[in-house]
Amino acid sequence: MNKITCFGEVLWDVFPTHKKIGGAPLNVALRLHSFQNDVTIISSVGDDKNGKELLYFIEEQGVYTGNIQINKNYETSKVAVVLDQKGAASYTITHPCAWDFIEINKRLLSLVKVSDAFIFGSLVSRNKQSETTLKKLLTLSSFAVFDVNLRPPHYTIAVLTNLMKAAHFIKFNDDELTEICTSLGVTLKTIEDQVQFIASHTTTQNICVTKGSKGAVLFYEGTFFYNDGYVVKVADTVGSGDSFLATLIDALLKKVAPQKAIDTACAVGALVAKNKGANPVISEQDIEAILIE
Repeated sequence: MNKITCFGEVLWDVFPTHKKIGGAPLNVALRLHSFQNDVTIISSVGDDKNGKELLYFIEEQGVYTGNIQINKNYETSKVAVVLDQKGAASYTITHPCAWDFIEINKRLLSLVKVSDAFIFGSLVSRNKQSETTLKKLLTLSSFAVFDVNLRPPHYTIAVLTNLMKAAHFIKFNDDELTEICTSLGVTLKTIEDQVQFIASHTTTQNICVTKGSKGAVLFYEGTFFYNDGYVVKVADTVGSGDSFLATLIDALLKKVAPQKAIDTACAVGALVAKNKGANPVISEQDIEAILIE
């Protein structure tokens, strides 16, 4: 069992007809927990009804909530989600909110120091308080995983570059990779060239790029690995990339061969897209069935 800490936003995804628990770090944490890892999430909620409901839900899933701070000055995060005809999501994120103000303390420092992996995203760095906390924690991580989640206008290329340089592993989608390369003044046509540029620019030698329904590319310890995706009827894409990342990191930490790791991660990502919501229950049998199709 690996000890994994996730850092960042926990929130309510508010759809036109309903609301669901969300936030990339929380989605990642829940999927990692389903693979029998010892998972903790560092975040903050407001001292309000939405915050209490979030904490109750996370506890019910078996994930430790003792490092989710309660902020009396800012509300629990809510995000307006709109799905297009293909199930792809767009987000409007309230600012500021409780997780913009995550405070550092000795317990968090000790936690990250002993974690086998520390997974964080870019959105939580939009505010100075949480960004400062994140930077301090990153100095203690033995395996920092940067889940790039570009949500305009909540990022700058300067902050992204610093986070990439602090990471041991970076996950992009293909649009994010192209945008960041372009922002850094480089125009490259292939994903492989873009990945190798990021690797040299940041000295991060482990990089993954998701390509939606077309699978993913993994650059791991100097070698490229590929998966072309799995055909499913998409219900919505919310949380698909989060479960992909959780599955990939789980497999790599367990010393699964990189090709098998990316195949399994793509399978889980596809299964999540096949279901509504970010955190559907997925069994080993479900994964094996899609892998052999």
